[in-house]
Amino acid sequence: MAGHSKFKNIMHRKGAQDKKRAKVFSRLGREISVAVKVGGEDIESNIRLRSAISSAKSLNMPKDNIERAIKKGQGNDPDSNYEEVRYEGYGPEGIAIIVEALTNNKNRTAAEIRSSFSKYGGNLGETGSVSFGFDRFGNITLDKNLVKEDQLLEFLIENNSEDYEINETEYSIYCDQNHLHELNDKLIKQYGQTNSANLIWKSKNNINIGKETADKLFKLLEVLEDNDDVQVVSSNFEVDDNVLSSLTAQ
Repeated sequence: MAGHSKFKNIMHRKGAQDKKRAKVFSRLGREISVAVKVGGEDIESNIRLRSAISSAKSLNMPKDNIERAIKKGQGNDPDSNYEEVRYEGYGPEGIAIIVEALTNNKNRTAAEIRSSFSKYGGNLGETGSVSFGFDRFGNITLDKNLVKEDQLLEFLIENNSEDYEINETEYSIYCDQNHLHELNDKLIKQYGQTNSANLIWKSKNNINIGKETADKLFKLLEVLEDNDDVQVVSSNFEVDDNVLSSLTAQ
């Protein structure tokens, strides 16, 4: 019985990973389609498309999926007429949240996002109601094993990067949003394929939250990120390692 239960857990975990992978590919596909629609299909002149395809390749998105997304962007299929929309609001304890979406039905997406906020102790505000507390940056992630930290730091100083962070597996590099694609290209040429390159909202001042608030907030963020139309969710919380450990152990 224990073996069966263990197998079920493994299958459940694999199912969750497959679902997450499909979601990532769906997001990348939309970004590629929109990049083509906005800037054309020439990768050399369309830096947004080049960056989207670069991110897709780094995450092993199948070539067929990439080509399909490019074709969608070229066509006039009403289902692929995505618009970029931003939602801003507050989660539990007034935590600021910015949700960026690509949607072909703004009414549907707005209703779903509003419902998610309400259900998990938050409320949706007007555009601009929380983004004043964030800066818009380009953000690039790079595997740690591709370069030593002191070498990367020297490279980033020479190339006008704003800041960087480091975790167990990768570097997270911040730059002026107008230099994102240029810096990403330089990093790839110098050190190898980056993991992602996109625009993000980075909070000017983070709020430290306790276990109860974190539990509610993480449920809200998870529901928002699971929404098919949502591309990126940004927030201004920070949580201590011991609180995080107690939540993941549940």
